[in-house]
Amino acid sequence: MTVRILLADDQAMIRAALATLLGTRPDFTVVGQAEDGAEALALTRELSPDVVLMDIRMPRLDGLEATRRILVKPAPPRVVVLTTYDLDEYVYEALRAGASGFLLKHAPPEELLLGVRAAADGGALISPTVTKRLLSTFTQQLPRPVRPPAGLDRLTVRERQVFDLLVCGRTNAQIARTLSVAETTVKTALRSLLWVVR
Repeated sequence: MTVRILLADDQAMIRAALATLLGTRPDFTVVGQAEDGAEALALTRELSPDVVLMDIRMPRLDGLEATRRILVKPAPPRVVVLTTYDLDEYVYEALRAGASGFLLKHAPPEELLLGVRAAADGGALISPTVTKRLLSTFTQQLPRPVRPPAGLDRLTVRERQVFDLLVCGRTNAQIARTLSVAETTVKTALRSLLWVVR
């Protein structure tokens, strides 16, 4: 299957270089070139490409807004953002807009070819330097795992049941009803808990 590609970049030399590189692959065909986001929208409707390689900073309509508009259409092509600007805000906006990739222009040619192929196959590729940063940010935002109190493994089955219900916010009376025991049994278990989990 031949992947039909539309190039959108305001620099003619970049478009020419990309067309030459992509033209070396027998399974890629560059079907059109746009010099701004507005032209990319028009050519997408006219040419029905499989993948649009989209620059971000372009006159008239920037690549992020063009990506949003392209991807709300029925049966849209896949969009891979290709930019010089390695800024987190661009990465997030591109991904929110639905882009299937975020690549940097200074990346090796093989990365671009992989990104286009991944998008055409329904996948996604984000530049490795950007991915590393995204993962770092993501892991910093994850809540730290809560460690159970020391000694929890020494609880009896009944004490563990009382503990679990207590953690859920149940009162002594509710715990007693749930476990079908007397409230004094719950209180005894709670006293034991205090010694075990100190």
